[in-house]
Amino acid sequence: MEEEVQGKIYDWRLMRRLLAYARPYTGVVAISVVLMLAASLLQVIGPLLTKLAVDRYLAPVGAKSTVWIESWFSPDPWTGITQISLLYLAVLLFGLLFDFGQTYLMQWTGQRAMFDLRRQLMEHLQRLDIAFFDRNPVGRLVTRVTTDVDVLNELFSSGLVAIAGDLLMLSFIVAVMFRLSPGMTLVILGVLPLVILTTVLFRRAVASSYRRIRVAVAKINSYLQEHVNGIAVLQLFNREARNSEQFARINNEHREAFKDAITAYGWFYPVIEFLGTLSLAMLLIYSGFRIRSGALTLGVMVAFFQYGMRFFRPIQDLSEKYNILQSAMAAAERIFSLLDTPAQIAAPPAPARFPATPAPIEFDGVWFAYKDEDWVLRDVSFRVEPGETVAVVGHTGAGKTTITSLLLRFYDVQRGSIRVGGIDVRQFEPRELRRHFGVVLQDPYLFSGTVGDNIRLGTGGISEEALEAAAEQVNLIDFIRSLPNGFGQEVRERGSGFSTGQKQLISFARALAHNPRYLVLDEATSSVDTETETRVREALDRLVEGRTSIVIAHRLSTIQRADRILVMHKGRVRETGTHQELLAGRGIYWKLYQLQYQEQEARAPRPLSPDPGSTDGGCGGEHSRTLQ
Repeated sequence: MEEEVQGKIYDWRLMRRLLAYARPYTGVVAISVVLMLAASLLQVIGPLLTKLAVDRYLAPVGAKSTVWIESWFSPDPWTGITQISLLYLAVLLFGLLFDFGQTYLMQWTGQRAMFDLRRQLMEHLQRLDIAFFDRNPVGRLVTRVTTDVDVLNELFSSGLVAIAGDLLMLSFIVAVMFRLSPGMTLVILGVLPLVILTTVLFRRAVASSYRRIRVAVAKINSYLQEHVNGIAVLQLFNREARNSEQFARINNEHREAFKDAITAYGWFYPVIEFLGTLSLAMLLIYSGFRIRSGALTLGVMVAFFQYGMRFFRPIQDLSEKYNILQSAMAAAERIFSLLDTPAQIAAPPAPARFPATPAPIEFDGVWFAYKDEDWVLRDVSFRVEPGETVAVVGHTGAGKTTITSLLLRFYDVQRGSIRVGGIDVRQFEPRELRRHFGVVLQDPYLFSGTVGDNIRLGTGGISEEALEAAAEQVNLIDFIRSLPNGFGQEVRERGSGFSTGQKQLISFARALAHNPRYLVLDEATSSVDTETETRVREALDRLVEGRTSIVIAHRLSTIQRADRILVMHKGRVRETGTHQELLAGRGIYWKLYQLQYQEQEARAPRPLSPDPGSTDGGCGGEHSRTLQ
């Protein structure tokens, strides 16, 4: 799984791409860096003020290294200590303001940069071809846009600048400590190897835990997406308990991974605190002997204790930032891998213009396989004239839906060509090609919003009058008027609360409102009841009028008035003709017709002429007209 990728500690190639998202906000980042630099300097000033107060006023010594500072303060102890205290308070307040400003600006920058990245991811996902989504589970893609982007946001908001700030603070502290007393500095640095060893062990433990957490989160997202969408099937087959057990196992993986991370954090901070305290104890022993010998002042010792506490805090932060950086590199690698995935269905360098007048659709020797050479379509050829309605029928798996997917360039053919107006569809820009087609699918899909929004689908040029006209033509207007808010009625996720027939009629209205030149109906009546089918068939008659139409159907009653019927069998066009011609041929279509209506024929009165192939009796005559 991609979530298993651990990522490098630092990858300049990925970091350069990440920093590009912060480039529009360079000014804000620059201000944040300045504030961070100022806050780091203020961290150094506080102990120096303490040293000055001790050595000049509390335990006076003949210090000579701070004459330039001493001149700022009164020689009177009470006045001088008051001045130093007020200055120390000012340092603390300004440090607070600088830390707040730096944190706020970097959080702001991180949110802006991640907003841009999420938008780019969504735009890229919408451009990718359908084959990509066949290979990649939705849950994994959701993890890319949510969890992985959140990790990068943490890098921007509390990673990069914070790491630089911690390193600067450590540098300033070490420089000042060496200036004050090299010997005491070496005492503090003496425990540094143990601190580094502890940090390395912590990093390994947490890195492994974080990787397992990412894997578990991806599994949870995939599992929830799949099983929430299929909740009706789960309840129908009483799978709630079994699925709860499966989810509990996945959820337990997530919990165990987090337990390991909590354990690592539980021992890391106390160990660092112990090492810090140990160094201060060693510092106390060393400085005590130095003060007794007169080689060190009490003020220097107090300042070193303050620097010691400041010294170990950035080290603790750096260890955590290290894990943030490594996790961000892994997340960036996965995100940029997704962004770098090219769309297989793309516009050519010089797209052809779509025909301005009604043009024929031609399939010429089309071969297609979803994988390798497992052919779904084999040498398929036919032509649909302008204004003609052609129906495609056949057994499940015969390749009917694949024809429409290839026509709309959801996939590209391996052999042969598909032409509109004599121009190969691969020469058109996909959006321009699909703009001229209205499609009604077997499973009507509604989005959250309103009924009107689902008919328009964001097309601004569709007026209220056009909405009403489209609803009127597909027998939907009475239903719309019965709703409390009409076209403004809220639609929940996937059209929950609407019947399948109502959703299907909304899909018909959607296709009609966009006034397409070509119409594709992919088994649009296979999941509706008989009464709704009658309404849908009436809507179909209005939809196909004056349009070039391809109708795919299982129910043969919906396509008997088609100008021509293509019969698919095992990926090939085996028969073609009108309804009556195909029945007379007593081939595959006749068998399909017999299978669908043999029960009705058994109950219907026998005609005088029992020949099922005749045009005035049996399957092909009076019964056929009755169904129409």
